[in-house]
Formats: sequence, structure tokens, C-alpha cells
Amino acid sequence: MARRSVATPFLKFPGSALVIAILADKWSIPAVHSLARGAKRMGVLRRDMPGVSQKMLTQTLRRLEKHGLVERTVFPVVPLRVEYRLTPLGESINEPLAHLCEWAKRHGTALERPLSAAERADR
Repeated sequence: MARRSVATPFLKFPGSALVIAILADKWSIPAVHSLARGAKRMGVLRRDMPGVSQKMLTQTLRRLEKHGLVERTVFPVVPLRVEYRLTPLGESINEPLAHLCEWAKRHGTALERPLSAAERADR
């Protein structure tokens, strides 16, 4: 008799694999978290996300926009002004992400502790 994967029930829901793929990206959650505090221009987003390159931030924002989580607004002024904001769908994903961030604050050290012991044992 074949065993069913534990992940199968979650992955059978429409879009569930896509949700994981989008959020597993290193910069998606920080971008959503930053935009949850309001519309931002590219420079402000980069300051909110230390370590992100211009190229990676652009790619992340385009992917989030493609999936309807972020809206890009171009203002017809000179010089050109572009702002990014969460769509209602993007705002709705921020709530569970905020809970995940709180969980990480409380339990992140406990997650790292076994890794540190394993790393010491490998030396």
C-alpha cells in the first residue's frame, strides 16, 4: 500500500504550491512587510530591506505584481515617480505573515539552537 505524502492535503488546494513558491523567495516577505506600512518608492523600499540589490528588488516587485499582490503606479511627472502598494489581496496575505513573524521572534532562537550544536559537531 502506497503512503500518502503529508504535504498532499495542503498542496491539493488551488494556488497552494504557488503561495509557497512566492513566499519562499528571500525578498517577498520583507517587501510585503514594508509595503504593509503604506505605498513606497523604490529607494524607500531598498532602505527598508538592507542587502537587497536593485535587480532583486525589481524582480521581486514584478513577481508580486504579476500575482496581484502589489500594484505599481506611475505618476506622469518629471522626473518620473513610481510607487508600489499592496493590493487588497496583498493586504490579506500580510495578516498571516505578521503572525509568522511574531512566531519567528518568539521561537527563532530555539530553531537555530540545534543547528549550532550540529555545526559544532561537524568541526
